[in-house]
Parts: sequence; C-alpha cells; structure tokens
Amino acid sequence: METFVLRLLIITSACALSEKHVFVRKPRIWSAARGYCRIHYTDISPITNEVEEGVLKQFAGKYMSGWIGLYWDKDVKKWKWSGGDNVTNQNWLNGIPHRDTNAKWTSDGWRAVNGLTEQNFFCLNLIVVQEKKTWEEALVHCREHHSSLTSLLSKSETLLAQNRIRNATVTEEIWIGLRYLGDSWLWVNGDPLVYSAWPEGGDQDHLCPVWRRCGALTKEGVWENIGCHEKLHFICA
Repeated sequence: METFVLRLLIITSACALSEKHVFVRKPRIWSAARGYCRIHYTDISPITNEVEEGVLKQFAGKYMSGWIGLYWDKDVKKWKWSGGDNVTNQNWLNGIPHRDTNAKWTSDGWRAVNGLTEQNFFCLNLIVVQEKKTWEEALVHCREHHSSLTSLLSKSETLLAQNRIRNATVTEEIWIGLRYLGDSWLWVNGDPLVYSAWPEGGDQDHLCPVWRRCGALTKEGVWENIGCHEKLHFICA
C-alpha cells in the first residue's frame, strides 16, 4: 500500500495541475457569480491563505482574473468569505478597501471592484463521489476521472466540504487526500499541509497511527484517521 502511494505521489508531483478551481467566462455581478458557483459547483472560490493563493495562481496563470469569494458583510461590518470563514490573510493591491466592494483576483493581487459590475469568476469545485471505495481505490478513481482526492487547505474549504456532505446520503466519514507516510501526514496531491482540523482532546491516535493511516472528513467537520481498507464515499477535486 505505501509503495503504491509513494509511486503515485511521484507521478502526481510531476504532472498534476489542480482542478479544484474552475474559471467561468460568463461575466456576472458578484452575487450572481456566487449563485452560479453554488448551483453548478461548490461555491465561489475562497483564497484565504498563501497556499490557496498559490494553488489558484498555478491554475490561472497571468491572464485569468475574476471574482473570488470575498465580500463586505454589512451586518457585522467586516470582510468575510462566502463559505463563512473570517478574513485573516489579505492580498489587496492598494490597501484594504473600506466597504461596499468585492474582490477581483488577479495574478498581481486582489482588486477592489464594485460588486455590481460584471466580471468573470472562479468557482471551487469539490466533487462528492457516492461510491464506496477503499482509500486507495478512491485515489485511483479521482486520478482517472478528475485530479486527485481533495486537499482541504483552510477552514473555508473545510466548511464548504462539510456543507456538501452534511445532509447528503453518504457515509458518516468521507475520504479526503490525507495520508500518513513515514512519520507525518501529507496531502497526496502534493499541497502543503498548513491547516488541520483534527479533533481536540479525546482519541489522539492520529499523532502516531499504527494502522489507521488514511484521513477522512466527518459530517461534523473534523478529520478522522481511519483504516485505509474501509470503504467510504470520497471527495475528488
């Protein structure tokens, strides 16, 4: 099993390009863009930290630009991500705008743009597969049909994934691209592991797992380490 995963990691690092984001060339105002993403994909793309910024930049290059999921919440008078998380990392080109604008992503940084103007936009695309497979089988399926088992790089992505599975007809835990190899957890698609959602207290078996070396997301939004032979539904990106 570990030999298989290591071999696949080498292949992935050599040729993978994230399909987590979709660029939509259908200019819309910000609220309509978010609605489109929620109907056809998962949500308008959150870019909450430097790793997510790098993933989108790798996907988009220099020439794509469009709405991302940042908006001014008039009720609490602060910037929020569409998925529900607070804003902790910001990449504005000309300083933090005060209010009543939305963020347009460019390769140089975020631009504050009136949300009523029509722009292309980015959608986050997390694909829930309702077929029960072992972690290895799920990884192969995702590599063949999409990009890989998904990484979850922030609280925003985790909240959005949790929202997708909370009321869905899926197993209580659902495979993600989290794997324990050597002496550490990693994302099988090669993304850096800069965010974690392990439960606090209780069973801390994930700190040094002997048998349960594959990671899953629960409907409560926390990670759980599970035996890789278990058959669960899974999320591709």
